[in-house]
Formats: sequence, structure tokens, C-alpha cells
Amino acid sequence: MPQYILSFDQGTTSSRAIIFDQAGSIISIAQKEFTQLYPQPGWVEHDANEIWGTQLAVAVEAVSKAGLKATDIAAIGITNQRETTVVWDKETGIPVHNAIVWQDRRTADFCDQLKVKAGKLIQEKTGLIVDAYFSATKIRWILDNVEGARKKAQEGKLAFGTIDTWLVWKLTRGQVHATDISNASRTMLFNIHTCSWDEELLKLMDVPAAMLPTVRSSSEVYGQTDAQILAAQIPIAGIAGDQQAALFGQMCTEPGMVKNTYGTGCFMLMNIGDKPILSKNNLVTTIAWKIDGKVQYALEGSIFIGGAVVQWLRDGLGIIKNSSEIEELAKSVPDNGGVYLVPAFAGLGAPYWDQHARGTMVGVTRGTTSAHLARAALESIALQTMDVLTAMQADAGKPIKELRVDGGATANDLMLQIQANVLQATVIRPQITETTAIGAAYLAGLAVGFWKNIDEIKKQWKLNKSFSPNGTDAAPLTKGWQKAIKAAKAWAEE
Repeated sequence: MPQYILSFDQGTTSSRAIIFDQAGSIISIAQKEFTQLYPQPGWVEHDANEIWGTQLAVAVEAVSKAGLKATDIAAIGITNQRETTVVWDKETGIPVHNAIVWQDRRTADFCDQLKVKAGKLIQEKTGLIVDAYFSATKIRWILDNVEGARKKAQEGKLAFGTIDTWLVWKLTRGQVHATDISNASRTMLFNIHTCSWDEELLKLMDVPAAMLPTVRSSSEVYGQTDAQILAAQIPIAGIAGDQQAALFGQMCTEPGMVKNTYGTGCFMLMNIGDKPILSKNNLVTTIAWKIDGKVQYALEGSIFIGGAVVQWLRDGLGIIKNSSEIEELAKSVPDNGGVYLVPAFAGLGAPYWDQHARGTMVGVTRGTTSAHLARAALESIALQTMDVLTAMQADAGKPIKELRVDGGATANDLMLQIQANVLQATVIRPQITETTAIGAAYLAGLAVGFWKNIDEIKKQWKLNKSFSPNGTDAAPLTKGWQKAIKAAKAWAEE
């Protein structure tokens, strides 16, 4: 009997494959970065075929590294960068345009008009705040700007998918065109109350229904891999958008539990149970998952630039050679020296939702060093998270005492201590911080009986380290941050 689950973790900057055993332990990992395309300022694209190529390559590598055969894999779980939009020809399987990435701002002006015209309607139906971040306006842009695309779409010849859908299509050689409910809820076309594509929204966005994938639950068998692709027919049995997968991987299965993932962006989600509560504080309401016919909802705050600010210091400014160096550099100064960095490189997400804001550095003096800048960068991640948590507490009507954290940047103890200080809450890091990948693995494993139930999985969650507020007065830091946010927003004003 197959003893392992293979998780596809398709992220914004790299494709990864991780193999887990029944104890939830990592057996092998393979990772490959792919090209980021910036055709114009504010535009971000990926080559969908390159994503597929890298994802397939790391899957094969992970299996081989573990000394396994494809027949040892019980199921595949998929988790993916959300909202990134691929439109392809159903007959040839060739994308009609590069994938438009969630960070892309090309439809910001259209979104401004849409917000005035139908912002309230869209939020009531989808739980989302109108923004270029979500998929709908990206699809519309492709149909309006690629020659012949709209005509083909109306004739039912084009398919749309978020990255999960694209991977399932490729894995099954075009036999399955499906998404899961968590990814569907990020398109701005899906009604989270009726749990179906919404005709009124499709009309508003001018998107033909024939392009859309079938929406399924987050834990079920969607289809089998084509035997020629992975040398075996493996059930594809779990799908969730990366942040929902992380919420599940962190075992935030009870209402009120909160996690924050520190990846390219930062994403905080709170499980709110089986009823969608609309935020009054500029957060979005999203579907967390659907398992055994039951839908769970979450409140979410999205920060567009989290760990990516460290990549920018490395690649853009050359201040560090490796991301891991930032902690020592930031520790070499006692504070930020009055310097604040607002990394609004792709606008500001929750709770500000200012699409036109841009990255701003304030408080720079002749005495400012690269160490101050490194510290300000780490603080920017923690302070943006604080802004989201404040909004979430207001929506929940009660203080949040504990935050479960995961993602690459959580290896940084200094950042997590700053986080605990500014939140005045306990920050908890689990032993396995690959919670996105393990969440997808759990969803797939549940569907094929690899794990009996959620209670069995809960026993696998283990603490690595917790960070409590250490008595540092965070008030001056947060006050300075609020002034810096004002500066970033002022820059964007006409």
C-alpha cells in the first residue's frame, strides 16, 4: 500500500514538491525558482508553461531523492499562489498570454471605477474588497487585450484557471478542468453564500461562463494523473489556495484560531466557522475549505509585500548576499535609528487597500546605515501584521491572545520577537513551518483514507518555540509607523 503523500506547493517565486509520511514528517523536498516578468512598472507576469515545467521537475526530483517510485505515492495535494490568472486554448492547451500574477496592478484604474459602481454589491456577494489583486479583472484584461481572445472565449474555446486548475489540467492531460472552493472564492466571480459562480458578477466583469472550471470541495479525488506524466496514475485528492492550506496545516480548525504566513506577502487568516461574516474593518471574507460537505469561512488580511522586502534588500539593493544574513545585520543596531520603510511596492493591502501607494522610506539621516535599513525592513513585516491583527480584533470583537506563524521568514527569531512586542500577544512557531504544503497533504490524505479524520491529524501539530512580549515599549515604534503609512499614501495622491 502506498505510504506517502506528495504535495505540490506552487508559490509566487518558486515551485516546490514535498513528500510527507503518515506521521506528517517531511521525507524529501525539491524546489526550483522560476522567472519573474515585469513588462511595465506595476505589471507582474509568469510563464504558465515554465510554472508547469518547474512543478513537474521538482515532483520527479522529490520522489527520486526519497528513493521512492511513483507507485509509493497515495495521493497528490496541490496548494498554489492564489488569484494568479491563466487563460488557455482548450484544444491546444497553450496559454493565450502570460499568467497575470496576483501582485499585478494593471487593472487598478478599472477597479477604482468598479468600486464606485458596484463595490458594495461585490463585497456582499464575494466577501472581497474590489482590487486588482483578485482574478476577475485580470481575465477581463486578457480578453480585451489579446487579439481574438474574447471571440474565442464566447465560442467556448478558452479555459480560465488559477494555478491549481492549470496544474490539474496539465496533470490529467486536459481531462479535468476544476478548481476547489477556496480558490474559486478568490476570483471576485464566486458567490460565497450560494457557493457557485455568480451570473450577475460574470456579466459585470464581461467574463463568459464557458471559460470557468467546475468548483469542487477541497478534499476529494478530482482525477488521476496521466500515467505518462508521473509514470503512474496517482489520485489528485486535495486542493486549497496557499493561505487556506496553511490555516488547515496549522490546525486552526476551531472558530477564533488565527495564523499568519510570512511568505512573499503576509497573510493572516482567522477561522470564523460555518457562517460568512462580512468585515467592517477592510478585511476580506473568504472560504477556508469545504470538507465532507461542510464549508468553513475565514476573515483574511492580505499584505502584498512581506518576505519580499528582504529579497529586495538582497537583489535590488545588494545590502545582503543571502536572505538569512538580515537577522545578524538588523541585530547589530539597538533600534531603527528613526528609519521606517513602508514596502508598498505593489500598493497597500489590508486594511488600507490603497492600490496607488508606493514604497516609501522616511526618517533617513546622514547616520543611517544598512543595519538600520535591515531592521526597518523586518519591522515593516511585523508592523503591517499588527495593522491587520488590529482590524481582525475589531471584527471579532475580542482580543487575539495567540498567533500561530509559518512561512520562510519565521526562521528569523528577531522578527518574531518584534512581532510579539508590537502585538502584545504570544507568537507560536510550530515544528513544521511548511504548513502550506502539509495542509494540502492533509486534505489529499483525508480524501483517500490515508488519515482517518481531523482528530488524528491534530495530534501531529507540535510547538517549536513561542515568543512572548519582553517588556519593550512598542508605542514609539507604532506611532512612527502610522506617520510613515501616511507618507506612503500621500505620495500616491494626485
